[in-house]
Amino acid sequence: MTQKLFLVITLGFTACFSAEPSGNVTTTTEPTAVSSTETSSGVTSPEITTDFLTGRFNPAQHPDFVAVGKPYATKPGMMLQKEVFEAYKKMFEAAKKDGISLTVISSTRTFEQQKNIWEGKWTRYADTKDPVERAKRILEYSSMPGSSRHHWGTDLDVNDLNNPAFEGKGAHAKVYQWLVKHAAEYGFGQPYTPLGEARPYGYNEEKWHWSYLPLAKKYRETYVKTIKDSDINGFKGAETATDIKVVERYVGGVSSFCK
Repeated sequence: MTQKLFLVITLGFTACFSAEPSGNVTTTTEPTAVSSTETSSGVTSPEITTDFLTGRFNPAQHPDFVAVGKPYATKPGMMLQKEVFEAYKKMFEAAKKDGISLTVISSTRTFEQQKNIWEGKWTRYADTKDPVERAKRILEYSSMPGSSRHHWGTDLDVNDLNNPAFEGKGAHAKVYQWLVKHAAEYGFGQPYTPLGEARPYGYNEEKWHWSYLPLAKKYRETYVKTIKDSDINGFKGAETATDIKVVERYVGGVSSFCK
């Protein structure tokens, strides 16, 4: 899908202040130009186009995205939206004063990057013959290309990619406890809390995944209103998106605090 139709948005927004809470940005496809608008705070943010929502643009060529370097990230090449990075730096410094070390290990991902992750798992899970079941197996922790919150430059993974590391006596247990208590003060929330009655659908819990809600909330709301399951295409197993209801259950399936 390479629609360039701009989605006019007049959504009002209230930031989520709940205490609750998946590299490089190069792409092998021709990057789509994504323009900007200025928010009431004077900070620019990308126009909400279908290409933007589905990660079919190159953040490295977009003026609203900046590199996340040391000491904030583990490796070069990662990027976030400017507003998100500014908020993260404030949270980083506050955590540091409390003896907590935050490190971004994954940030913005393009459609092509997510495709590489997805198709790598599609191949590894070839023992699951039914395509819908194979896709669901991947969807436990990884998004279909075009449906990841990481496309938006608002979401980041910190410190580790395993829940046990943030639990009990895990190496980052104190990090998670600090984030639960303080992340909302800086605009961040955990979109993938435990599955259950409150969040019956979507990815498994990800204690490492945090989202900048002043921007991500409106992107999610626009996505579920304008993108169809049939629009998710261009990779192995994409035909399963409609049966699985990816837009409703995975893009839409976040913690109530992050809606």
